[in-house]
Amino acid sequence: MNIFVIWLVMVIAWNYGFPQASPLEDVVVAVILSFMSNILKKYIKI
Repeated sequence: MNIFVIWLVMVIAWNYGFPQASPLEDVVVAVILSFMSNILKKYIKI
């Protein structure tokens, strides 16, 4: 659950930090952040 919250905060930060980004860029960044959160899961055992 904590990893999801971290991912969600990063996606929200992206959307507020880059409001001019296209929807495609938003999806690509969300997918990249999802991969990063999966990597975090391996290192943070909860």
